[in-house]
Amino acid sequence: MGRALQLRAATAEDREWIHELRHRVYAEELGQHAPNPAGRLRDGLDGDNVYLVAARGADRVGFVSLTPPWLGRYALDKYLTRDELPLLNEGDAFEVRILTVEPDRRASAAAPLLMYAALRWIAARGGRRVVAMGRTELLGMYRAAGLRPVGRTVHSGAVTFEVLTGDVSELTQRATDRYGTVLERLRSAVDWRLDVAFAPRPDGCEHGGASFSALGTDFRSLDRRHRIVMADVLDAWFPPAPGVRAALADDPAWAARTSPPTGAEGMLAEIARARALPVETLAVGAGSSDLIFRAFGQWLTPESRVLLLDPVYGEYAHVTERVIGCRVDRFRLRREDGWRIDPAELSAVVGSGRYDLVVVVNPNNPTGRHAPARELRSLIAAAPARTRWWIDEAYLGYAGPAESLAGLAATDRRVVVCTSLSKMYALSGLRAAYLVAEPAVAAHLRRWTPPWPVSLPAQRAAVAALRDPEYYRDRWLRTHALRSQLAADLAGLDEALVVEESVANFLTVTLPSGGPSAAQLVSECRRHDVYLRDLSPLSPQYQGRTVRIAVRDTAGNARIAAACRAALDELSPAWRPLALTAQPVPAAGSAL
Repeated sequence: MGRALQLRAATAEDREWIHELRHRVYAEELGQHAPNPAGRLRDGLDGDNVYLVAARGADRVGFVSLTPPWLGRYALDKYLTRDELPLLNEGDAFEVRILTVEPDRRASAAAPLLMYAALRWIAARGGRRVVAMGRTELLGMYRAAGLRPVGRTVHSGAVTFEVLTGDVSELTQRATDRYGTVLERLRSAVDWRLDVAFAPRPDGCEHGGASFSALGTDFRSLDRRHRIVMADVLDAWFPPAPGVRAALADDPAWAARTSPPTGAEGMLAEIARARALPVETLAVGAGSSDLIFRAFGQWLTPESRVLLLDPVYGEYAHVTERVIGCRVDRFRLRREDGWRIDPAELSAVVGSGRYDLVVVVNPNNPTGRHAPARELRSLIAAAPARTRWWIDEAYLGYAGPAESLAGLAATDRRVVVCTSLSKMYALSGLRAAYLVAEPAVAAHLRRWTPPWPVSLPAQRAAVAALRDPEYYRDRWLRTHALRSQLAADLAGLDEALVVEESVANFLTVTLPSGGPSAAQLVSECRRHDVYLRDLSPLSPQYQGRTVRIAVRDTAGNARIAAACRAALDELSPAWRPLALTAQPVPAAGSAL
């Protein structure tokens, strides 16, 4: 793009210029630090920070520094204690630091573009909060961007800073609402080389995967499905049961033009029979998302307080935070604990009595861990009476039907179990799901269910699927074997990869720090028509380094392993460190 302004992650070659520019600005120009003979400013975070650089051709224009929460320390720690600034303890705050532009380029678009690039990078790593120090004389610019002072002032040398913060989703919305036209104009003029899309999705949530866009959402090139491995979505690798296929093939013209049973009565009866549940405890929907939106929309308001696991299926944060606007807290699962729920810790958090709803996906997506039913029953029994529990059992078949809490949900009005038939029964394209609740709760949701909520083909398919448990039990056992083989093949690619199996139809692969990012691996694999899911936007816990891979059949899994091998071979030699080597200097400083 010639002399277009380039936005990129800093390379090793950028480091001396960054240190030298910092010295010129913060020592010589602003007097924040004393000049030093080397003419360079460094600090103890340089080795771990991420730097984004703006350049025009060979000329570097400016940079911004980002300190991610997984480092466990921030530049602000030098000035304020965690008691004075408790938001630094929340685990999802990214510190934006040292936004610096060459003096003769300060009238250009470099500074706002670097701020925007930092916001997009943070959002792509699951960041939910930004914290920064802004020079008081530039406070108007930061307020215009959506940052707000927290009431803390910091003095460093001759410079005074205000501590600022902002919610990532609100900052993103403000950027698109107020500056969307300008950003769209700049989009075509900027050479964007970051491993995150320039613009966010309109609703801020990545529903499903990106693989269908490769097929074509206008359905004119569906023959491409034979060339693409869609491992970014958790659809079943196997076909539905023979009875399902026969039902779908039985006079499809009639099924297409005929209205289904109004309340899906036959489907409800078959679910009740198969699950040994009273039919009055059931409500059906066109997939679990239909049920989530409908139920949460009835129960929750912007004043409601919700507790989500972190990491967890992204649709829950989307509905509660972005659609309804609830006050949402996270219960953090930790990699070092095997991503498992600590029952005592969760019980203590819920026992505070401040939550209207607790959401537990079990087995969890994306961690793939299963919490034993007995532990959840004990947690619920000890929880305050005002707290409702939503248990998502979309993948429970892989753990075993005895682990379901559906029986508890049928009698305890605090508990609702949601079960999708999509993933376990190979019905994702048909959209069929149900929930189990105490009869009065279920009846209320049925009143808010429109007529014909599930199509006739989907109703017939669901009934046929539930009548063939042996077929699916065999497919689920085969899935475990395929997953184990895929895990072994991926682990064999590089000893630095961390492969974590789930109990369900997927696994995760974490790249080493200092290697390619998850986004880079995903992008490179797409060149081989293999689609994986970058988990980075779901949670800072993944540090931008973890991908989720759905289990496919033997041939598909072989293509996944081959694509990952080729991608790593391509990325590793070309990759250069994004962070600067740590060289602590006492005169270091921080500014936005």
